[in-house]
Amino acid sequence: MLRKLSLIFSIFFLFSLSVSSQTKTEEEDYVSDNVLKYDDVNYKPYIKTVQIHESTWEYAIPAIDFNSNQSIELSFDDIEGDQKQYSLTFQHCNADWTPSDLMISEYMSGFFDLNIINFSFSMNTLQKYTHYSIMFPQQNLKLTKTGNYIVYVYKDGDKKDLVLSRRFMVFENKVTVAHTFRQSNEDQFQKQHIDFSIYHSGYDITNPYADLKVVLMQNNRWENAVTNIKPTFLGGGQLTYSLDDASTFNGGNEFRYFDIRSMRFYTEKVKEIYRDETLKNHVVLYPDELRTTKPYLFYSDFNGNFLIKNRDAIGNQDTEADYVYVDFFLPYKTPESAGNFYVLGKLTDWRMNKKSKMTYNYKRLGYEAQLYLKQGFYNYMYVLSNDAKKGGDETLIEGSHWDTENDYSIYVYHRKIGTYYDQLICYKKFNSLKK
Repeated sequence: MLRKLSLIFSIFFLFSLSVSSQTKTEEEDYVSDNVLKYDDVNYKPYIKTVQIHESTWEYAIPAIDFNSNQSIELSFDDIEGDQKQYSLTFQHCNADWTPSDLMISEYMSGFFDLNIINFSFSMNTLQKYTHYSIMFPQQNLKLTKTGNYIVYVYKDGDKKDLVLSRRFMVFENKVTVAHTFRQSNEDQFQKQHIDFSIYHSGYDITNPYADLKVVLMQNNRWENAVTNIKPTFLGGGQLTYSLDDASTFNGGNEFRYFDIRSMRFYTEKVKEIYRDETLKNHVVLYPDELRTTKPYLFYSDFNGNFLIKNRDAIGNQDTEADYVYVDFFLPYKTPESAGNFYVLGKLTDWRMNKKSKMTYNYKRLGYEAQLYLKQGFYNYMYVLSNDAKKGGDETLIEGSHWDTENDYSIYVYHRKIGTYYDQLICYKKFNSLKK
């Protein structure tokens, strides 16, 4: 009976989500309707610089080994600068990020909620804010199933008063994955192709076409993740995935970058630094160039990530890095009729919304955008999206090269016969240049 009620609630929740999304012609910067999205979303305008990662490395993917002592760290800033009572809890999800049919007691033990008690106020900054952080699982809260999870933060003990939600994964490597990286058969100078095999000797996969789901990601970008890969060959405890266009990605280009770690010194990409009448810092970047026809140039980047740091401060970077308005400009002779341009990267949570959307300036003959960012070193790129389909096209502005350095991740999900949730039975990360 409880399971039926849980299923009915999940269906109703998904229906509410569908109705909510249909009423919006374009995604907002933040979501204020207090309906949980199974995605990386901010629900309040004052929440900034949300980071989630495996706790030992700030650039790590938010994925932890079920059989280890690894933990996830979640942090964010509240630019209202006061002290609030924030708590968090979890939702187990299927491979496609819909809520699973598990009840909370089936995927968690101990307490089901955590209060965020670790916070500190900003120091010596023009923008006052409060920095919150927490690590989980903890001794009094354990996750008992592998798979996809949503962690969501709520305010004042009211789970309907949502603040943010973020995705993370818990895996247990029950199978192994071997991969080969090569140029694509078509567009061989622009695209990157991954062939891979899943070895499952000793682990029973009865019907891999129905029970197995494989997700392939580039640079931890969910918006262009490949989820429809099926094996091309079976046999001998091995599933082979090859000759499939689905596992082919645009090579893209190395990410653009800018450095706003100091408000005293001009760095390579910074054209102007000033403070407005409201005592807010502004940085104007040099106009960017189209890179479509330029030859490929390798340089080290963060693959779309960012580093928070204030070079003018020697204390805690989490609380002494200030916030800055950053102005972007992309010269473009005429407005693009095929869609809209967006600034994409971790700085915009890999989301194409009003916050990251660029507007055309007819006087300057180009696209411009302004983001409010915490001091640091940032990667970004420009993508075109027609807003009618998932993902964006970076090749129009950035070009695409098969030898570009990219990070890739493979996730293997399995739903055993007789169960009603997707286990994450393998996670593998690799790089296009590192063998």
